[in-house]
Amino acid sequence: MRREAESFSSLNTGQGDIDTASEPGSPGRTDTEGESSRQRSKPLLKRQNSRKKLRSFRIRAVSTFVLIGSFILIIYLGHVPLMMMIFGIQLLMVKELFSLATAQQQQQHQHQHKRRPFKQHPGLQWYFFGVAAFFMYLRFINRQLATEFTSNAKLAHVFGFLLQHHSLMSYSLYIAGFVAFVLQLKKHQYIAQFGQFAWTHMILLCVFIPSSFFVSNIFDGLIWFLLPCSLVILNDIGAYLTGFCVGNTPLIKLSPKKTWEGFVGGLIMTVLASWWLGEYMSRFKWMICPRTDLSMGWLDCTPDPMYKQQLLHVSDVDHLLSPFIAEQAAFVNSLFPDNISAWLAWLRAQTFTARPMQLHAVMLAMFASIIAPFGGFFASGFKRGFKIKDFGDSIPGHGGMTDRMDCQVVMAVFSYIYVKNWVTRPSLSLGAMLAAVLQLDQQSKLALFSSLAQSLAGDKTVPESLLQELSNLDRLS
Repeated sequence: MRREAESFSSLNTGQGDIDTASEPGSPGRTDTEGESSRQRSKPLLKRQNSRKKLRSFRIRAVSTFVLIGSFILIIYLGHVPLMMMIFGIQLLMVKELFSLATAQQQQQHQHQHKRRPFKQHPGLQWYFFGVAAFFMYLRFINRQLATEFTSNAKLAHVFGFLLQHHSLMSYSLYIAGFVAFVLQLKKHQYIAQFGQFAWTHMILLCVFIPSSFFVSNIFDGLIWFLLPCSLVILNDIGAYLTGFCVGNTPLIKLSPKKTWEGFVGGLIMTVLASWWLGEYMSRFKWMICPRTDLSMGWLDCTPDPMYKQQLLHVSDVDHLLSPFIAEQAAFVNSLFPDNISAWLAWLRAQTFTARPMQLHAVMLAMFASIIAPFGGFFASGFKRGFKIKDFGDSIPGHGGMTDRMDCQVVMAVFSYIYVKNWVTRPSLSLGAMLAAVLQLDQQSKLALFSSLAQSLAGDKTVPESLLQELSNLDRLS
């Protein structure tokens, strides 16, 4: 028995030696062959990786040139095609986020109720998107619509009620969707359904509504859309190049590749570029003239003094930007000793030649460089939380549309607020007056028409016989 055990042990030991010899890390001929095969496979893997990188670079380059070319063509076509482009971008962004939200709710529901899959039709999500689009777009272009619809009696009759009761109709449509949501609640799916309801509203509130403010900027002048967008792109490029060359100090944990050097370098390059961009874009009426209707014809207007070269004093800068800034500058100046105040007074008396628009461009550049990047940081944290690389694959080689527009959403709201508070002056346009007149009742409209006819008849612009016809209308009413 002992000999049999020893022989059995020796057989096991021999088999173990054979197995050990056959392993890659063990000495012997087999290990040498495995090492040589790995050495031969390394160049092959490198070639495959280089081919993949080259293919990815080609796709990214082609899509970039297609996007830039399409964008230039749409800008040339004008305001209405540009508005439609913004709506298309919003559609892609919302689609990506709706898909992400639905997948997240399905995953959570499946984890809690393994035998009850969560099936929710996306129709209600898109219904709320349509209501939001109806409210935001008609709110921003109501003056242009009033000009178009009142040019034709039939259009004025059909769409007059729409413009007059836009807010009421928007609220009614939203309440209809709210009721439909409550009626389709199902047992064992409450949490998932309410989660999707919250997701839908968050996406519309944080993505769709802010980006819609660009629509208003477009009709105030293409420069107020194109300049902010360009500054965000330039800041991204400047921060990348500076960070790539000299970046060493991490900026924020959400984006490990972002550095303080890139952040500051992007700020400097964007501010410098904004001074030149503001001057260049102000030369073209196509960029600076507001669009008061929905036509696509060529624009002609008397340029605002803001777009003309002027001899400015340094003291004019804060007044041109904002009275609030002027007040704060005067307060800060009073805090300095007399010798410094005298030097500041000499500095404020110096002159330079520039377009006031260039000063506004610098202010937009500072926001695009300091605050707007936090839209990208927000998106990075969001993606890290859900463990995804991109929001989608809408743009070949670039990822999703949301990945490219995260900073632009933040910039859209600021540029709108900046234009309305510190750039545009209170003025009456034909569209604004028509939109206000449509809010009146019929009797008030006739009274306004009669008063206007009296004024025009006094100027010999219309025949006096029109006054008699109007008086007959007053008696009939």
